Amino acid sequence: MPNIKSQKKRVKTNEKKRAFNSAFKSSMRTAIKKVKVAVENNDKEAAATALAFANKKLDKANTKGILHKNSVSRKKSTLQKLVNSLEK
Repeated sequence: MPNIKSQKKRVKTNEKKRAFNSAFKSSMRTAIKKVKVAVENNDKEAAATALAFANKKLDKANTKGILHKNSVSRKKSTLQKLVNSLEK
């Protein structure tokens, strides 16, 4: 445990941020799984709506600094290819 007042505050803020990031990553992964499940069930409409929500979550992760922009682009591209494979 730190003795310095500012470091005590830093420990608290780091814990809050870690909890937020963890919860956000979990919801992002769930959104991605929903797209994959919709594609497996051959449900075009559900896949399209789930893709839009997952893209929103991924973009938010990028702006919040939770994920790197190239990682976000790669994930979005992979999901888009999955949804496009339904339409053929």
